[in-house]
Amino acid sequence: MTDAAEGPRESMVSPEMAERKGVWGESRSSYPVTATDIRRWAIAVYWPERPPPIFWDEDYAATTRWGGIIAPQDFNPFAWPVERPGMGGGPPRGALGGSGGGGGRRIMNGGQTDTYGVPIRPGDVISARSRLRDWEERTTRLGETLFVFNETEWTNQDGQLVKRRVSNTIRY
Repeated sequence: MTDAAEGPRESMVSPEMAERKGVWGESRSSYPVTATDIRRWAIAVYWPERPPPIFWDEDYAATTRWGGIIAPQDFNPFAWPVERPGMGGGPPRGALGGSGGGGGRRIMNGGQTDTYGVPIRPGDVISARSRLRDWEERTTRLGETLFVFNETEWTNQDGQLVKRRVSNTIRY
């Protein structure tokens, strides 16, 4: 992609990014999820309204297709870790920019897309892993722009997909 007047453009993709593309970072696991964790989360996110009984009433939940309490889709079993791990998966800070380091100095959140699998239930241990999935470089009205897509995947102890999130970061 060149412009005859300007010559070839410098890529905003660093060698570090190219090395990390598609490589899953180290997996981490949650503590076992409890019914109390789910109840407290539901109370907090539905406050001041009463949360749906599927999230807290064991007798009601037993009559549903799930046969017991499930967590809201936005439940995060990693919300209160003892230690805060690194982000994993994505490019290291400062790894973006061409060899001259001139590109991608401004950053914007480009949004995210979540895909849900099986619900989280009491007793589940959730594993999470992340990676730099891919990117796209193109010229926009902001100039040379890099769209970076990071993917995070949560699975339960049976290897079933709980959630997949693809986040987009825009650098220009």
